Amino acid sequence: MRTYRELFRTPEFTPLFAACLAQVAAMTVSGLALGTLVFAATRSPLLAALSMFGGSFGQVVGAVTLLSAADRLPPRAAMAGLALVTAAGTAVLAVPGLPVAWMFVVLLGMGLVGSVGGGVRYGLLSEILPEDGYLLGRSVLNMAAGGMQIAGFGIGGVLVAVLSPRGTLLAAVAIGLLGAVAAWFGLSGRPARAQGRPSVAETWRGNARLWSSRSRRAVYLVLWVPNGLIVGCEALFVPYSPGRAGLLLALAAVGMLVGDVVTGRFVPPAWRGRLNVPMLLLLAAPYLVFALRPGVPVAAVLVLLASVGYGASLLAQERLMALTPGDMHGQALGLHSAGMLAMQGVGAAVAGAVAQRTSPATAMAVMAAVSIVVTLALAPRLAPERAALSER
Repeated sequence: MRTYRELFRTPEFTPLFAACLAQVAAMTVSGLALGTLVFAATRSPLLAALSMFGGSFGQVVGAVTLLSAADRLPPRAAMAGLALVTAAGTAVLAVPGLPVAWMFVVLLGMGLVGSVGGGVRYGLLSEILPEDGYLLGRSVLNMAAGGMQIAGFGIGGVLVAVLSPRGTLLAAVAIGLLGAVAAWFGLSGRPARAQGRPSVAETWRGNARLWSSRSRRAVYLVLWVPNGLIVGCEALFVPYSPGRAGLLLALAAVGMLVGDVVTGRFVPPAWRGRLNVPMLLLLAAPYLVFALRPGVPVAAVLVLLASVGYGASLLAQERLMALTPGDMHGQALGLHSAGMLAMQGVGAAVAGAVAQRTSPATAMAVMAAVSIVVTLALAPRLAPERAALSER
């Protein structure tokens, strides 16, 4: 499968596409609104960063307790139900007078439940599409997510100004409900991919099996750590430039969109294993310039350029699928998604803490430097020849 026309002719891809798009839009709009609300109430870069990405810490708990459900629940019911729970949580965040501490409790609960969502969505994608269509399909979902983030941050900025942050959160609730409708009425009632009941024990057994492979461990580290550190940089856009944070976040989404288009559609298979390290370095290097505290125009160019490097994640996901049995695709992708979001929360927390002690600009440069060090440390394990040997 090499063309977008073939992809959208595949049964069920379009409703899955629509449901994923609604989920991204709701998260984007609500994240910007909540970050603005918390920063206005506390003037804390750390709390503002955590409000945008701190719910990811709930993913850590979900990754070790709930992930077996990703392959053991009917996908349509799971997707619709998760969308409804997320919408309900967002509605609670919009309650006037809700203390900031309780906001974080709700965020953690939403992250816990949402830890299953990535595995359900992307496991279903691997069922809907043939094996040679997964990379193209995932790249299109990533591209759509990037485009929706561009629109969502732009629209979210307008909504925050016109409706207030709490009004914007209610708009995110409506978008989330549309996603639930698309999943329930657009997808067929497929059975679960794996037999048995989801449980903590099954989650532990599955995670242990996934983590037992040296090749898969290297892929997971690549998917989690550099990405999370750079998201920590993005979590500081609000305190770095409160009036232009939406613009910077939108440009980050544009760069990610470009990276996904290039890697998903134009990179030949023979090159994919060799591009991971260069793209991860591209993801971090431009943020080093933030040590000089550039103005918004220069910062915008740097953010756009760096975000092209997010395409490395797409290449690593294709390799993860090749290394994982089909009946574990949901849990494997769920572990990737949960770990990635958890590391994004860690990155946001660390970046916010450094910014509290120094400044947002300095914290961005520090996070970028650490990301480069981690990438160079992992580079020998990502070489195609080394990976081939480790699979034997």
